Amino acid sequence: MKVRLIAVGTRMPAWVESGVAEFQPRLPREWRFEIVEIPVATRGSNADIARLKTAEGEKILRQVPAGAEIIAFDERGESLDTMGWAKAVQGWQRDGRDVALLIGGPDGLAPEVLSRAQRRWSLSKLTLPHALVRVMVLEQLYRAWSVNAGHPYHRP
Repeated sequence: MKVRLIAVGTRMPAWVESGVAEFQPRLPREWRFEIVEIPVATRGSNADIARLKTAEGEKILRQVPAGAEIIAFDERGESLDTMGWAKAVQGWQRDGRDVALLIGGPDGLAPEVLSRAQRRWSLSKLTLPHALVRVMVLEQLYRAWSVNAGHPYHRP
């Protein structure tokens, strides 16, 4: 199984790099986890945001492995608790299906991307910085794996 986190944004702040460096090595090797970064489209004062999101969306969708389950992070998506994440991860592992986790840029994900997603998940009702979402997703993946593995990391 391959888990690919496809995120809009490059040149992350040091605290994001540190968070990724903390949790990425904890993920099981058989997940073949990778992060793919998509450059943020340049936004000027009179930018056509819909067009820029569409351009970012096209780049995102080109990075989705064929046949992968697509999960888009969206503030209007389904809100899962830790056990919901653990159940989803357990299903991925059971099925051996590749997974693409999609994080949008400053203006979110394009409608074309959202329509391709089999699932939309929300991490919070708050609007979160896309850089922070990377760290949160990695931590929650590790937590979900630890629940399923009976590892003591998760303490309800």
